[in-house]
Amino acid sequence: MSQNETTDADDEPIPVMQQILDNPFLLLFIGITVPTVFYIVWGVMEIVTIPVAK
Repeated sequence: MSQNETTDADDEPIPVMQQILDNPFLLLFIGITVPTVFYIVWGVMEIVTIPVAK
């Protein structure tokens, strides 16, 4: 392998998905935020479907 081949591989941009998966704080934020938003939306949907008492 020549020097040119290694520098060509180093010049490639890092894919976005790899950048996300390499960042533990971003993964922690996503892991807390997504379930929280999901359960809030689910709870609001449940409250809206409760029939009004007469």
